[in-house]
Amino acid sequence: MKLHCVPAIKPVLILLVSMFFCSYSFAEQQAEEKSRVFVLTDIEADPDDAQTLVRFLLYSNHFDVEGLVATTSVHQKGMVAPETILQIIDAYGKVHSNLLLHEPGFPTADFLRSIVRAGLPVYGMKGVGEDKESEGARLLIKAIEKDDPRPLWVSVWGGPNTLAQALYILKKQKSPDQLAQLISKLRVYTISDQDDSAAWIRKTFPDLFYIVSPGGYGAATWLGINMVVDGTDNTTISNTWIANNIQQNHGPLGQQYPDVAYGMEGDTPAWLNLISNGLNVPEQPDVGGWGGRYELYIPDVNTTDPNGFTGGVPIEQETRPIWTNATDTFFLLKRNEFGRTVTISDQRFSGYRETLWRWRNDFQNDFAARMDWTLFDYAHANHPPQPSLRHEQQLTVKSGSYFSLDARDSKDPDGDSLEYYWFNYAEAGTLSASPVAIQSAENMARVAIVAPEVTKPETLHFILRVTDRGTPALTRYKRVLVRVVPN
Repeated sequence: MKLHCVPAIKPVLILLVSMFFCSYSFAEQQAEEKSRVFVLTDIEADPDDAQTLVRFLLYSNHFDVEGLVATTSVHQKGMVAPETILQIIDAYGKVHSNLLLHEPGFPTADFLRSIVRAGLPVYGMKGVGEDKESEGARLLIKAIEKDDPRPLWVSVWGGPNTLAQALYILKKQKSPDQLAQLISKLRVYTISDQDDSAAWIRKTFPDLFYIVSPGGYGAATWLGINMVVDGTDNTTISNTWIANNIQQNHGPLGQQYPDVAYGMEGDTPAWLNLISNGLNVPEQPDVGGWGGRYELYIPDVNTTDPNGFTGGVPIEQETRPIWTNATDTFFLLKRNEFGRTVTISDQRFSGYRETLWRWRNDFQNDFAARMDWTLFDYAHANHPPQPSLRHEQQLTVKSGSYFSLDARDSKDPDGDSLEYYWFNYAEAGTLSASPVAIQSAENMARVAIVAPEVTKPETLHFILRVTDRGTPALTRYKRVLVRVVPN
C-alpha cells in the first residue's frame, strides 16, 4: 500500500523544503544537543514495552529523560505497572558504571527511579476530564512548562490519555497565547492509536506536532522494525540472534529482555530518530532516519487499513495534517567476494515500512554493541566509527557541474578499518522521482557526482554510510545537502 499526500499540501511541502536552505542551518539540527524525552508506556500489556525500555536505557545518554510513566492502552485497560519500569531500572543500575567506560552522560538509576510515575488505571477518555489528574499527568505538565528552549518529545508506547489529561488541564489554566506557546514546544510520536484519546488530542490541538500511523496496524510504518521481509536476510530480528546478542550471557540488563510474544520492539521506533548518529534529524521527519520517514498531510481514512486490527480503537478520518506514512524506494546492497566490495543489487523495495527497515541491520548491530558495553571494558568492545567531511555539510553547485564529496578524514576509535558507501536519498530532497547517480564507485571515501539539470533551485540529500569492521559492525553517517541551481 502506498499513501499519497493531499494534492494541495504536497506543493507547499516542496516549497518549504526549497526555502529551508535559505532560512535554516542544517548543521544546527545535527549538533550533538540532547533531546528532551518523556515516555508513556503500557508496559506489561505486551513484552515489547519491556524490550523497548531495555534498549532505551542503553541510549539514555543521548537524551535528557524527564519522565517514565506507566499507562493503560486498549490492550491493558484496567492496570498500570510502574513496578516493571523500576525492576528494569534496577538492572540498569547494576551496569551503569560499565556503560560509563564507553560513553559519558548515562543518567544514574536513582535519577531514573525519581521520574517514574503512574497514569490512571483507566482506559482512554475515561481518564480525561475534571478530577482525572494523575502523578504521571502532573509530571508531564511540569516538563511541558519547564523553562527550556528545546522541544519536549513525548514518546508514546501505549495509550496517550496521560498526555490528553495534561493538555486538558493546561487548556483550562492557560490563556490561548500561553497554551499556543506550550503546544509549540511539544513533539509527539505515538505507536498507532492505542486508545480513543488520540483522536481527541489531534482534533482539540490542531497545531500539535504529531507523528503517527493512524488506523489499523497493518498500515503502520513502525511494523518495519520486526517484519520478516522476503528475499532479504532477517537474521538480526530472529529469536536466535536476540538470544545470543541480547538475552543470554549479557548480564542483568540482558536478563530483563523478554522473549517476543506478538512482535519485537514495536514501540522502539517512537524514539529511534532521536539518537545522534549523523542521519537522524528529529525536527524534520520527512528526511528519514532510523525511526522511519514521515510526511505532513491528511491521510484518507481508506488508506489507513480501516478494517484492520486496532484492539477496538475507533478509526476516524483525520481532520488536519499529521506527520504520517511516507514511501521510500531503494535497492539492497550486494557484497562481493571479488572486485568492488559493495555494489547495488537488483533487489528493489518500495513502501512506507521500508523507510524504517532499510536501516534495521545497522540499528540492531548498534544495540548488540551497547549490550556488550554492559559487560566489557573499552578495549574489549566495539564503538561507532567517526565520519568526517573535508567540506561543509551544505553545498551549492550549478546544473551540469562536477563536484565531489570527500570523507577521507573519517576514523575509528578502535582502529578498525572502514567501509564507505555514498548514495542520494532522493525522497528526502526535492527531486524524489529520480535518484542522482554517483559517477565513481560508491564505496570510495571520495566520490564524484554530476549535478542534474534543473530549471529552479532544487535540494539533494547525499548520505555517507561509514561502517567499521569490528564485531558487531557499527555504522554512522553524514548527511550532505546539495543545493543545485540553474546554470
